[in-house]
Amino acid sequence: MKSMWAKVKGFGGKLWRSEDGMGTLEIILIIAVLILVALLFKDQILRLVKSLMGTADTTAKTIFN
Repeated sequence: MKSMWAKVKGFGGKLWRSEDGMGTLEIILIIAVLILVALLFKDQILRLVKSLMGTADTTAKTIFN
């Protein structure tokens, strides 16, 4: 029983210490979190973009007139 537990413990240690790079699961989780944040703050993001576009439009009109 002890040797089997040692093997499981050894494999788990290698698994957590392995740094081979980002896998597909990590990429999918990051994208899912970004989509969730965008959906949660959709109204605020749209207001900010509209405000910035309005400011850019006003500034462009003053420059070119």
